[in-house]
Amino acid sequence: MPGSGPGHPPATVLAIDAGNSKTDVAVVDAEGSVLGSARGGGFRPPRAGAAAAPDRPDRPNGPDRPNGEAGPDGGAGRDEPGQLHTLDGLDGLDGLDGTVRQALGSAGLSSVTHVSACLANADLPAEEAELAEAVRACGWGATSEVRNDTFAVLRAGVDEPRGVAVVCGAGINCVGMAPDGRTARFPAVGRISGDWGGGAGLAEEALWFAARAEDGRGAPTELARTLPAHFGLPSMYALVEALHLGRLAAGRRHELTPVLFSTAAAGDAVAGAIVDRLAEEVVLMSTVALGRLGLLDEEVPVVLGGSVLAARHPRLLGGIEELLAARAPKAVVSVVTAPPVLGAALLGLDRLGSPAAARARLRSRYGEQAPAVRGSGAPPPDR
Repeated sequence: MPGSGPGHPPATVLAIDAGNSKTDVAVVDAEGSVLGSARGGGFRPPRAGAAAAPDRPDRPNGPDRPNGEAGPDGGAGRDEPGQLHTLDGLDGLDGLDGTVRQALGSAGLSSVTHVSACLANADLPAEEAELAEAVRACGWGATSEVRNDTFAVLRAGVDEPRGVAVVCGAGINCVGMAPDGRTARFPAVGRISGDWGGGAGLAEEALWFAARAEDGRGAPTELARTLPAHFGLPSMYALVEALHLGRLAAGRRHELTPVLFSTAAAGDAVAGAIVDRLAEEVVLMSTVALGRLGLLDEEVPVVLGGSVLAARHPRLLGGIEELLAARAPKAVVSVVTAPPVLGAALLGLDRLGSPAAARARLRSRYGEQAPAVRGSGAPPPDR
């Protein structure tokens, strides 16, 4: 095991889960004990040049919010259900460095054996490569690997690096892994890469159908009443006007996603059809990824994460399970509840070649208590 032989310090992993809304960092030893941790604001790398971070709109697969609400920045980072954050964002790796140094300091270290960084907006392999070079230049560890943050959700939800994960927060993304190192993924940068779904997209879809229902261009739907009523407005015309003129902040559209689901649950046909289409999209992404990895006919985990899926809406989950049973009968569906930083740490332990007992110890640690906001009762490091 690297760094664990005689005369060498014990091997350690710096695990980073950096979403657009928050960043969790943990320092873990090769035996699966958490030595230190820290939480910071969201990570927003630039479109070009990982070292600097000019202001830019976040991409569609950025942070989500609890209970099925898509993030106001339109972007899939994942907050734990029921947890809100008001932390300032971290612009680029310079901002992330402070959180990393805090975690290293709490562990009594200045660097680690391996850095396992799962970062929001590392959507394309070219972006991962650029960010990996920037991470190496930070000097946090002897070796490093950067992945899209959806891989952290996948690894947190499976016992070995094998399976598929679909994350649906404000946006939607899907990745798959095979034990031999092969991966399956999608660009997941919005409509230009063929994406549909996620909380932000669902809210837009609901608004479109509701507006057309009210003015007569579309089929009747209760959404024409429930959407404006959520904001105390009398009509879709009033809601459209408020959004267009800025009397309602555009970011508040994410509040309409749970309204869509409650309207569907009450039996509205139009709202139900939108939910059903999301189930179809989740299954499409899953089965395409499984097919690319040659796992379509094998017993394999399909992990669901992100706030929209973690809310466990019965119609949505039931539709996903029914469609997957027909197209990938051996797939085993689960909803991941573990914090994604656990997945980043497990990927790091995989790299170190740590034994199963180490992975079990790490899971047990996070199963007892997930990371909390700094200054709000975060668990002490394991010693």
